Amino acid sequence: MPIPLFNSIASWLLKKRFHQIELFLKYPIDVQKDVLRHLITYAKHTQLGKQYDFASIKTYEDFVARVPIVQYEEVAPLIERTRKGEQNLFWPTNIKWFAKSSGTTNAKSKFIPVSTEALEDCHYKSGKDLLCLYLNNNENSQLFTGKSLRLGGSKELYEDNGSFFGDLSAILIDNMPLWAEYSSTPSNKVSLMSEWEHKMAAIIEESIKENVTSLAGVPSWMLVLLNNVLEKTGKDHLFQIWENLEVYFHGGVSFAPYREQYKKLLPRKRFNYYETYNASEGFFGIQDRNNSDELLLMLDYGIFYEFIPMDLEAGSTATAVPLWEVKKGVNYALVITTNAGLWRYKIGDTVRFTSLDPYRIKITGRTKHHINVFGEELIIENAEEALKQVCLKTDSQIKDYTVAPIFMKDNDKGAHEWIIEFRKAPEDVAYFAELLDNALKALNSDYEAKRYNNITLNIPQLHVARQNLFYDWLKSKDKLGGQHKIPRLSNSREYLEELLQLNG
Repeated sequence: MPIPLFNSIASWLLKKRFHQIELFLKYPIDVQKDVLRHLITYAKHTQLGKQYDFASIKTYEDFVARVPIVQYEEVAPLIERTRKGEQNLFWPTNIKWFAKSSGTTNAKSKFIPVSTEALEDCHYKSGKDLLCLYLNNNENSQLFTGKSLRLGGSKELYEDNGSFFGDLSAILIDNMPLWAEYSSTPSNKVSLMSEWEHKMAAIIEESIKENVTSLAGVPSWMLVLLNNVLEKTGKDHLFQIWENLEVYFHGGVSFAPYREQYKKLLPRKRFNYYETYNASEGFFGIQDRNNSDELLLMLDYGIFYEFIPMDLEAGSTATAVPLWEVKKGVNYALVITTNAGLWRYKIGDTVRFTSLDPYRIKITGRTKHHINVFGEELIIENAEEALKQVCLKTDSQIKDYTVAPIFMKDNDKGAHEWIIEFRKAPEDVAYFAELLDNALKALNSDYEAKRYNNITLNIPQLHVARQNLFYDWLKSKDKLGGQHKIPRLSNSREYLEELLQLNG
């Protein structure tokens, strides 16, 4: 098929989906209630469905009274049984794929069930919707005249008792529809390579020959790839290699610390950035407007959403609220019920609603990745925004960082200890730390109160990491590649101590 014709047909097909999106924009509560009703009815004959008598659940209130909120450890035994061949335990159709979570450096892996319904009605549907929303906002797009350079954390899939596990991206590539494979680079063979450094070279070798019109991947690892592309080709910016590049679809980590670096690689004002919110457990949000930092919560992917206010999350009797009871500006822990058999599952992410008509959110962090040793409630959103502001003021660029507390001892006050690897270091590190402290005070009143007159917290301590420290640290843990993330904030010093030791 000629490329211009393929571009026209693909654009037309994707835009048709926009009318269905408009339906959940107009009737969000009805759509969410229908999702819950369908999930309960569909799974009523499973072991879990019988245990909680799904057949008699008529309302959301019945559902809440019957089904407890859980974390991975509580559902792990049922997942393990399914991995060993038992079926119909928590979802009625056979589940043979399991996304092995990569996340941060926790040694214990999670195996997230991926059903056929989740693949088709969530993960692949979301990919089409991302393109649909982008094309709806950019009528003159020539996206399908070229290919999308995708960078996943893909390794090969492993078989165990007839089931398969690996990175979610490997599962998606293994089941990818032909149209998606046709419009992507690198080839599936390269995408599924397990050794990161060889894979990087192979991606560059394949992709620089293509007409790449879009990029897709985690900002931190995509930046590594793109800088290597420039080094390999000797070019000054990416448009000298891919003239028709028009959009970067990103997710996985906050884009804020990397935005200015991407602007240097992609020096065109009309270039677009589109954020997504996806995880092994499902795909949740898509940026639905150009030049926005908010995500439209996608309500018809077979996922029912609930939200726990973070000031209640730590309690043993934490109460979740449904979508129709959320409020703007509140930090919520996300709870999901999915078409892969996760029931009232705490995913570990936190979000904040910026709009209730339609329902738009910002990702604010992780329930476990924050610092609250001294009552300062520092979340990732605060840290990322502060770093963005300070980098602009000091003309510096950050590659990676992590933060941990310095605990009080005897009469010594506490503090936060940062280790930052700069791509472009500030001239005065002490001044950078001072500006960072002031920015955090302005963004977080709890932090400001604990810092007032050094009442509880002293000024942050900042270490400059040697080049490639975080890369070497991840490599030592066999965690190089697209989906692996640096733990940004922690109430423990474990990660920081390892990095400081490796830093020399």
